Amino acid sequence: MKIAVYCGASVGKQGIYTQAAENLGLWLVKNHHELVYGGGKIGLMGILSQTVLKNGGKAIGVIPEFLKEREIAQSNLTELHVVQTMVERKALMADLATAFIALPGGPGTLEEISEMVSWSRIGQNPYPCVFYNVNHYYDALGQMYDTMVTDGFLTAKDRQKILFSDSLTEIATFIKNYQAPALRQY
Repeated sequence: MKIAVYCGASVGKQGIYTQAAENLGLWLVKNHHELVYGGGKIGLMGILSQTVLKNGGKAIGVIPEFLKEREIAQSNLTELHVVQTMVERKALMADLATAFIALPGGPGTLEEISEMVSWSRIGQNPYPCVFYNVNHYYDALGQMYDTMVTDGFLTAKDRQKILFSDSLTEIATFIKNYQAPALRQY
Protein backbone atom coordinates (compact mmCIF):
# COMPACT_ATOMS: atom_id res chain seq x y z
CA MET A 1 0.00 0.00 0.00
CA LYS A 2 1.20 3.51 -0.81
CA ILE A 3 0.28 6.04 1.85
CA ALA A 4 0.41 9.77 1.21
CA VAL A 5 1.49 11.70 4.26
CA TYR A 6 0.94 15.44 4.45
CA CYS A 7 3.10 17.26 6.99
CA GLY A 8 5.03 20.39 7.75
CA ALA A 9 8.20 21.70 6.17
CA SER A 10 9.10 22.71 9.73
CA VAL A 11 9.29 20.58 12.86
CA GLY A 12 7.09 22.70 15.10
CA LYS A 13 7.98 23.81 18.61
CA GLN A 14 7.50 20.53 20.45
CA GLY A 15 9.66 17.44 20.16
CA ILE A 16 6.59 15.22 20.23
CA TYR A 17 5.95 16.11 16.56
CA THR A 18 9.42 14.97 15.53
CA GLN A 19 8.90 11.74 17.47
CA ALA A 20 5.52 11.22 15.79
CA ALA A 21 7.10 11.60 12.33
CA GLU A 22 9.73 9.01 13.27
CA ASN A 23 7.09 6.66 14.69
CA LEU A 24 4.97 6.99 11.57
CA GLY A 25 8.00 6.32 9.37
CA LEU A 26 8.86 3.18 11.34
CA TRP A 27 5.21 2.06 11.22
CA LEU A 28 5.15 2.48 7.43
CA VAL A 29 8.27 0.33 7.02
CA LYS A 30 7.14 -2.31 9.52
CA ASN A 31 3.83 -2.69 7.69
CA HIS A 32 5.44 -2.72 4.22
CA HIS A 33 3.76 0.52 3.16
CA GLU A 34 5.45 2.93 0.77
CA LEU A 35 5.58 6.63 1.64
CA VAL A 36 4.25 9.20 -0.81
CA TYR A 37 4.99 12.73 0.37
CA GLY A 38 6.03 16.24 -0.66
CA GLY A 39 9.63 15.38 -1.51
CA GLY A 40 11.46 17.73 0.86
CA LYS A 41 14.25 16.89 3.28
CA ILE A 42 13.48 19.57 5.85
CA GLY A 43 10.96 19.71 8.67
CA LEU A 44 8.69 16.81 9.48
CA MET A 45 8.82 15.85 5.78
CA GLY A 46 12.54 15.24 6.07
CA ILE A 47 12.34 13.37 9.35
CA LEU A 48 9.59 11.12 8.01
CA SER A 49 11.30 10.32 4.71
CA GLN A 50 14.74 9.84 6.27
CA THR A 51 13.27 7.46 8.86
CA VAL A 52 11.59 5.42 6.11
CA LEU A 53 14.74 5.27 3.98
CA LYS A 54 17.15 4.52 6.86
CA ASN A 55 14.98 1.56 7.83
CA GLY A 56 14.79 -0.01 4.37
CA GLY A 57 11.47 1.42 3.24
CA LYS A 58 10.47 3.14 0.04
CA ALA A 59 9.81 6.87 -0.21
CA ILE A 60 8.30 8.58 -3.23
CA GLY A 61 8.55 12.36 -3.34
CA VAL A 62 6.49 14.78 -5.39
CA ILE A 63 7.76 18.35 -5.46
CA PRO A 64 7.09 21.37 -7.66
CA GLU A 65 10.13 22.85 -9.40
CA PHE A 66 9.67 26.18 -7.62
CA LEU A 67 9.88 24.48 -4.20
CA LYS A 68 12.69 22.09 -5.09
CA GLU A 69 15.36 24.45 -3.75
CA ARG A 70 13.34 26.05 -0.92
CA GLU A 71 12.15 22.78 0.58
CA ILE A 72 15.46 21.20 -0.38
CA ALA A 73 14.40 18.09 -2.25
CA GLN A 74 15.49 14.79 -0.70
CA SER A 75 18.14 13.37 -3.01
CA ASN A 76 18.16 9.66 -2.12
CA LEU A 77 14.48 8.87 -2.57
CA THR A 78 13.15 5.72 -4.18
CA GLU A 79 11.48 8.04 -6.70
CA LEU A 80 11.36 11.83 -7.04
CA HIS A 81 8.74 13.39 -9.30
CA VAL A 82 9.33 17.05 -10.14
CA VAL A 83 6.17 18.81 -11.30
CA GLN A 84 5.41 22.41 -12.22
CA THR A 85 2.56 23.39 -9.89
CA MET A 86 1.01 22.61 -6.52
CA VAL A 87 -2.10 21.41 -8.35
CA GLU A 88 0.03 18.86 -10.21
CA ARG A 89 1.73 17.85 -6.95
CA LYS A 90 -1.56 17.17 -5.21
CA ALA A 91 -3.01 15.35 -8.20
CA LEU A 92 0.00 13.06 -8.57
CA MET A 93 0.10 12.30 -4.84
CA ALA A 94 -3.60 11.45 -4.99
CA ASP A 95 -3.04 9.20 -8.01
CA LEU A 96 -0.16 7.36 -6.34
CA ALA A 97 -1.68 6.80 -2.90
CA THR A 98 -4.25 4.41 -1.48
CA ALA A 99 -4.57 6.13 1.91
CA PHE A 100 -3.95 9.64 3.25
CA ILE A 101 -2.55 10.68 6.63
CA ALA A 102 -1.93 14.18 7.97
CA LEU A 103 0.77 14.70 10.57
CA PRO A 104 0.72 18.10 12.28
CA GLY A 105 1.54 20.90 9.87
CA GLY A 106 0.47 24.30 8.67
CA PRO A 107 -2.14 25.61 6.25
CA GLY A 108 -0.76 23.55 3.34
CA THR A 109 -1.06 20.31 5.28
CA LEU A 110 -4.60 21.19 6.33
CA GLU A 111 -5.59 22.15 2.79
CA GLU A 112 -4.19 18.95 1.27
CA ILE A 113 -5.89 16.50 3.65
CA SER A 114 -9.11 18.52 3.65
CA GLU A 115 -9.26 18.31 -0.12
CA MET A 116 -8.98 14.52 0.04
CA VAL A 117 -11.77 14.39 2.66
CA SER A 118 -13.92 16.55 0.41
CA TRP A 119 -13.17 14.41 -2.63
CA SER A 120 -14.31 11.34 -0.66
CA ARG A 121 -17.75 12.83 -0.26
CA ILE A 122 -18.21 13.38 -4.00
CA GLY A 123 -16.85 10.05 -5.16
CA GLN A 124 -13.41 11.22 -6.28
CA ASN A 125 -11.38 9.58 -3.48
CA PRO A 126 -12.26 6.02 -2.44
CA TYR A 127 -9.43 5.87 0.13
CA PRO A 128 -9.24 6.59 3.87
CA CYS A 129 -8.29 9.97 5.31
CA VAL A 130 -6.66 10.14 8.74
CA PHE A 131 -5.59 13.00 10.97
CA TYR A 132 -2.69 11.69 13.08
CA ASN A 133 -3.81 13.64 16.15
CA VAL A 134 -0.49 13.89 17.97
CA ASN A 135 -0.61 15.92 21.18
CA HIS A 136 -4.29 16.76 20.47
CA TYR A 137 -3.13 18.88 17.54
CA TYR A 138 -6.29 18.30 15.49
CA ASP A 139 -8.85 18.32 18.34
CA ALA A 140 -10.36 21.67 17.30
CA LEU A 141 -10.68 20.49 13.71
CA GLY A 142 -12.39 17.29 14.84
CA GLN A 143 -14.81 19.43 16.80
CA MET A 144 -15.42 21.53 13.69
CA TYR A 145 -16.34 18.39 11.74
CA ASP A 146 -18.72 17.48 14.58
CA THR A 147 -20.28 20.94 14.32
CA MET A 148 -20.75 20.37 10.59
CA VAL A 149 -22.82 17.30 11.50
CA THR A 150 -24.80 19.14 14.17
CA ASP A 151 -25.56 22.01 11.82
CA GLY A 152 -26.46 19.79 8.85
CA PHE A 153 -23.47 20.31 6.54
CA LEU A 154 -22.01 16.80 6.95
CA THR A 155 -23.80 13.52 7.57
CA ALA A 156 -22.96 11.54 10.68
CA LYS A 157 -22.19 8.59 8.41
CA ASP A 158 -19.64 10.62 6.42
CA ARG A 159 -18.13 11.98 9.65
CA GLN A 160 -17.42 8.40 10.72
CA LYS A 161 -15.31 8.01 7.57
CA ILE A 162 -12.77 10.57 8.89
CA LEU A 163 -10.43 9.36 11.64
CA PHE A 164 -8.75 11.55 14.23
CA SER A 165 -6.37 9.41 16.29
CA ASP A 166 -2.97 9.40 17.96
CA SER A 167 -2.83 5.58 17.87
CA LEU A 168 -1.05 3.89 14.98
CA THR A 169 -2.84 0.66 15.91
CA GLU A 170 -6.22 2.38 15.55
CA ILE A 171 -5.07 4.02 12.31
CA ALA A 172 -4.02 0.63 10.90
CA THR A 173 -7.39 -0.90 11.77
CA PHE A 174 -9.26 2.05 10.27
CA ILE A 175 -7.30 1.83 7.01
CA LYS A 176 -7.71 -1.96 6.80
CA ASN A 177 -11.48 -1.85 7.36
CA TYR A 178 -12.26 1.34 5.46
CA GLN A 179 -15.14 1.46 3.03
CA ALA A 180 -15.64 4.58 0.95
CA PRO A 181 -18.70 6.68 1.71
CA ALA A 182 -21.74 6.31 -0.48
CA LEU A 183 -21.84 8.84 -3.30
CA ARG A 184 -23.32 12.06 -1.99
CA GLN A 185 -26.85 12.72 -3.21
CA TYR A 186 -28.35 16.19 -3.56
